[in-house]
Amino acid sequence: MPPKPKITKEMVIDAAFEVAREAGGESINARTVAKKLNCSTQPVMYHFATIEELKKAAYAKADTYHSEYLMNIESPQKDVMLGIGLNYIRFALEEPHLFRFLFQSNFFAGMTLLEMIDAEELVPVLSAMQEAAGGSIEQMKEIFLTIFLFVHGYAGIIANNSLKYNEELIESHLKRAYRGAILAVQEEMK
Repeated sequence: MPPKPKITKEMVIDAAFEVAREAGGESINARTVAKKLNCSTQPVMYHFATIEELKKAAYAKADTYHSEYLMNIESPQKDVMLGIGLNYIRFALEEPHLFRFLFQSNFFAGMTLLEMIDAEELVPVLSAMQEAAGGSIEQMKEIFLTIFLFVHGYAGIIANNSLKYNEELIESHLKRAYRGAILAVQEEMK
């Protein structure tokens, strides 16, 4: 009889990510992950002493996936900020379980907006904004904070099935919000 395939730590994380993607982060447990891997719970608990550790690893994978999703803009030279904002809202529409796991769970709790704006994960977004719009990184942070609150509100409502997605309307609102945020920063610099 051939030996059973070895379940790696990465396989367990991938399976937990898929559970979160399909049913939400609260559904991650040894049984659901083992079922996804078609194995017993032993390999899951071998790699992770607690389910909390596994959820943190799945959260980190979801966060990386989200960042890559945001930066996948059709035309990055044109309206990069608008593209990132629309992708954020589309992510909530297309991946509602992951959106709620990332932004409406206890894993996101405890971080202030000011801590978030200085997080390493946000550097690619701020750099893309800076390249597209010019200005300092501090100006991009101010613009980002203003727009983030607007975009996150839209995304949260959509992820919780409380608003029908209308891309033309959302894009129109985002363009106004971006113009307003940019003008406000420019006026403050005078």
